[in-house]
Amino acid sequence: MICAFGSAVCYGTASVLQAIAARAAEPGTGSGVDPALLIRALRQWRYIVGLALDGLGFVLQIIALRSLPIYAVGAALAASLAVTAVVAARLLDVRLSGIEWGAVAVVCAGLAMLGLASGEEGDRPGSDALRWSMLGVAVAVLLAGAVAGRLPDKARALVLGLGAGFGFGVVEVSVRLIDSVALPEVLTNPALYALLLGGGAAFLLLTSALQRGSVTTATAGMVLGETIGPALVGVVWLGDRTREGLAWLAVVGFAVAVAGALALARFGEPPSTSPAGTSNPAGD
Repeated sequence: MICAFGSAVCYGTASVLQAIAARAAEPGTGSGVDPALLIRALRQWRYIVGLALDGLGFVLQIIALRSLPIYAVGAALAASLAVTAVVAARLLDVRLSGIEWGAVAVVCAGLAMLGLASGEEGDRPGSDALRWSMLGVAVAVLLAGAVAGRLPDKARALVLGLGAGFGFGVVEVSVRLIDSVALPEVLTNPALYALLLGGGAAFLLLTSALQRGSVTTATAGMVLGETIGPALVGVVWLGDRTREGLAWLAVVGFAVAVAGALALARFGEPPSTSPAGTSNPAGD
């Protein structure tokens, strides 16, 4: 759980830096996914620092996924929005309402319940069909992002957010489906390619969502996509369980943590930068 919390802190802080950098980058063509946006964003030092934090968070996430059920790690990662809210309030002078501070407390309470109720990760290895399914989902995420530019603004934001969430969910599940990293076995495992493609597609969709459209809608979609589906896969196909007699507490904790994260969805879009490079407080 310490690794899961640490991963949330890294991701939440990186979101603030990357959103500012993405908004400061030159606008693209207006399509749903703009691969060149990554190159333009890399010219911003904040984006580089955010990438370093993302890398550290990913390492901590993998460690957590090798020890905890997917539902616990997914809820902890969704809590990165609470971290983003607190970081934005402290460093970017964003005012949190009483309801939003309450949502931060709700996320923490949900994670505390999950920490008490979570058992060890499931012992089922996962089938080849599940591995190929993850690769198929990763391809579908990339295709969904490619057509998102033709959709209306609200629908586009939701598709980008859900797509990013499903991509991150593919990463969560695929980590559990890679039994060995020894060569050449790992190169024949579809889960490895699902992890790489899903993570890359999710990152691309999320970066595009940070620059255009309703980021609040996109972030809410991402939270739902990266938590509910992977949690069900972990319980149904990989054998994730709770501590004896505490299944109810895990369900309540998961629901509370995700609900609190959704209440903080606007912090997927921290303050945009002015031409002079200063930040302005964001409003609802």
